[in-house]
Amino acid sequence: MPQTADDLDAVAVRTWCSLALDALGREREAIDAINVYPVADGDTGTNLYLTVESAAAAVEAVFAAHETGTSVPSTADAVRAMAHGALIGARGNSGTILAQLLRGMAEVLAEGAGAGRLSLALTRAAASAREAVAHPVEGTVLTVAAAAAAAAERPADGAGAPAVVRAAYEGARTALDATPGQLAVLGRAGVVDAGGRGLVAVLGALVEAVSGRAPERAYEAPTAPAPAAAVAGDCSAGDSPQDGPAFEVIYLLEAGDQAVERLRTRLDGLGDSLVVVGGDGLWNVHVHVDDAGAAVEAGVEAGRPYRIRITHFAADRLHARPEPAQRAVVVVVPGDGLGGLCAEAGATTVLARPGEPPASGELVDAIRRAHAREVVLLPNDGDLRHTAAAAAEQARAEGIRVALIPTRAAVQGIAALAVHEPDRSFDEDVVAMTAAAGATRYAELAVAERQSWTMAGICQAGDILGLIDGDVAVIGEDVPETARKVLDRMLAAGGELVTLVLGEDVPDTLADRLEEHVREGYLAVDTVVYRGGHQCAPLLIGVE
Repeated sequence: MPQTADDLDAVAVRTWCSLALDALGREREAIDAINVYPVADGDTGTNLYLTVESAAAAVEAVFAAHETGTSVPSTADAVRAMAHGALIGARGNSGTILAQLLRGMAEVLAEGAGAGRLSLALTRAAASAREAVAHPVEGTVLTVAAAAAAAAERPADGAGAPAVVRAAYEGARTALDATPGQLAVLGRAGVVDAGGRGLVAVLGALVEAVSGRAPERAYEAPTAPAPAAAVAGDCSAGDSPQDGPAFEVIYLLEAGDQAVERLRTRLDGLGDSLVVVGGDGLWNVHVHVDDAGAAVEAGVEAGRPYRIRITHFAADRLHARPEPAQRAVVVVVPGDGLGGLCAEAGATTVLARPGEPPASGELVDAIRRAHAREVVLLPNDGDLRHTAAAAAEQARAEGIRVALIPTRAAVQGIAALAVHEPDRSFDEDVVAMTAAAGATRYAELAVAERQSWTMAGICQAGDILGLIDGDVAVIGEDVPETARKVLDRMLAAGGELVTLVLGEDVPDTLADRLEEHVREGYLAVDTVVYRGGHQCAPLLIGVE
């Protein structure tokens, strides 16, 4: 749990990003459901999640760069990484504005992060976000951000950082509750502003990161949320996707300040919901237009646009594709060897490189590449649950039926894929695959990097750790002996099939010895062996 502090140091920034990502993961669907402005497309929660996911990944990369030393990153390094990650990963109108809010805070906190600086940072954030929006509207996240900044100035002189951020959070909550009375489309729908609700979640995470305690009262909408699809038809002219521009265009842009000012003027004449954020030569451009090509051409004239994303609000994107297959499976794999195995079985694979878990965008791209009406998604990692859920939700918004099976390890994914039958009904297939994954216990061997306390006792650097279902159960001196002990523990509860996945540098003789161990000690238990290629663990084990 984070400790109370008068300064927001790098560790607190890292904690803030992690807590904000968790909070948005929990609230994503609820925020999507109340998304009626500026377009009722039901993706605000998902877009905010993806934006913070990118910010958190950037901060983790800064910490990873310091792992070989004894120091941690500076606060300036951490907040700049957070802002840069949010900028390059911003999605949608709400995510782009949040990226500018974080950038505004980073500009101040990079020079110092005490209580007074936190108040100033929130003020700078609200002002810079408002400046980035071509035509600010009250009753939106801009109003909530301004209220948070104003409230942060109220604690008495000498108040610590926890008091400042808690005041900002409460100010944001109060402002959010008032948004239905400020924006007619929200009032008719009976909901608060979706982007503002996301900002409240992010500020609540900041309170916990600084004070060590979550806000006493979690936010609850004053009225029941209405699904976006149900209220879209109630929007006044210009409020709904049917009446507004047909396309959302987003791209990163390398350009100078003067060129960007000209771009703002050009894009403002082409459409609406224009938000341009960034600085120092790198910008994130967001606009709703009828002529997507013209919006991109304007970016080319201003500088170098890339990571261009164009979304058609009204049309089902699948209609523009050739006839898709009925069903596909998308699998996250920890090594290229398993990637080849799963591909041979007909699955679309996403490689999780050591220390680089896939982002939601990669999973969405894989779902699209699968080119099917129905997709089963196997994340094969418990830490990917929110990422995979966000990807599934985004794909569903594009008309793809997605079932997420919460596999926590590659061997569970292999078990699920083994029983996959595309000819039976989708629901029956998902049930069978879920049952197969759930019936598979999983383990892996890892090398201890440092002395530490585990559930199995104290380990030393270089020890071989046997983890069963995620917990350290065995500490050994070598891979073969540790693997045998892990197998014995797993098979003590019974089993019919053992799956062994060998890492790149593990000799085939290990598999031979373990197969012999199972054959001699456990009657009627079969063993299958796969080569995992380059993967984090020297050995993965599954018992069904």
